[in-house]
Amino acid sequence: MNDRKIRVLMSKPGIDGHWRGGIVVSRAIRDAGMELVFGGFQNVQQIVESAIQEDVDVIGLSIHSGAHFAYTQQVIDLLKERGVIDNIMILVGGVIPAKDFTQLKEMGVANVYGPGSRTSDIVEFIRQNVKK
Repeated sequence: MNDRKIRVLMSKPGIDGHWRGGIVVSRAIRDAGMELVFGGFQNVQQIVESAIQEDVDVIGLSIHSGAHFAYTQQVIDLLKERGVIDNIMILVGGVIPAKDFTQLKEMGVANVYGPGSRTSDIVEFIRQNVKK
């Protein structure tokens, strides 16, 4: 039996200045007993390097700049280059139009969370879907 805690990297690609959603979700993840690595503002290369170095199970991207497709695709491409795409679940949250959720999932994102998402739903999704 593996007693290793689920490890989650929460990061904000780019510099859009909106912290609140990422902080709220980060606290919920931590309070749920998961190990949280808070990356803060990072470029996509730093996000992938942090994820690999910290051996995370999940990358949470908090994006409010409107560049959710570009940043997400860059993270996915770098994870593929490093050969770890199959080991890390990607979640995206922020002010993202609902019409973009399907395309993000088709790109490889496990789930997308917009304003009003319940933190308990995010925690439960991680617990149910993280690769052990």
